[in-house]
Amino acid sequence: MRIAAILNREGGTLRTLDVAGLAEEAQRIFADAGHRLDPHIVIGEEVAAALEAAASDPDIEAILAGGGDGTISAAAAIAFKSGKPLAVLPAGTMNLFARALRLPLELDEALRAIAAGEVVRVDIATANGRPFVHQFGVGIHARLVRIRNGMNYSSRVGKMLASLRAIGAAAINPPRFEVELDRAGQRVVRTVSGIAVSNNPLDNAPIPVAERLDSGLLGIYLAASVSTRELLNLALDVFSGRWRDNPQVSELETRRICLRFPRRKRNAAAVIDGELIELDREVTLELHRQALPVLLPYRGDVKK
Repeated sequence: MRIAAILNREGGTLRTLDVAGLAEEAQRIFADAGHRLDPHIVIGEEVAAALEAAASDPDIEAILAGGGDGTISAAAAIAFKSGKPLAVLPAGTMNLFARALRLPLELDEALRAIAAGEVVRVDIATANGRPFVHQFGVGIHARLVRIRNGMNYSSRVGKMLASLRAIGAAAINPPRFEVELDRAGQRVVRTVSGIAVSNNPLDNAPIPVAERLDSGLLGIYLAASVSTRELLNLALDVFSGRWRDNPQVSELETRRICLRFPRRKRNAAAVIDGELIELDREVTLELHRQALPVLLPYRGDVKK
């Protein structure tokens, strides 16, 4: 198999590594497994064009993406649309999709696992047609990302500390908004502080990721309108893996749901796979079952 490797030298842990040396090692690993790997080392602003070029090249049979969660999300969107298998190199800070795929998080181990793997199909979700592999969020999550983006950090530990500081800042005045949930024609209006919609229901780990990626269902999580103290307690429950027991959290599972925000503020934002976007007044979220081909060792937790 001929594989194009798009490595974002500015993404995640790659910014501190010898990326050229990593690319050479990756070529050797894939060659030993009978593949040809064509590495392309790019900067952040070049990632999208490099991914599109690989997807449109008839000689390329699969795409390997290395970088942070933003790079992986962009690559998954292109793989979803092009039908070419995606290989995920967990070179980011949190590596959320790689964790959900149960890939090794050490780069050498991940490269060997991918090179010896096979193509399987997993679920992917969309928000108003925009693909995402981890989560779409409104309210608390979007505010945290906005605050954190205004901070300076240069490492995984720095990003985690920035996230903690962002939680403290957001807790001073937690968001509160009205949302209408429309599922199969059944409408419910709630006042909440946050909504998270995940590609497959989440597990109970301190860094929650999809428990599996072939259920065919979205996970919908609502945080009731909370006080400062309640938000800080919820954050502690998330970090300790006890968030499902928090009385402010409710959840449901569905293949498709429409969220409407009748009192949406002009500058309201959502977050999709870690990236802030403008929040539409109405957002339709849909799960596309086994629509994303990926390269990984088959262990029975995802289906071909």
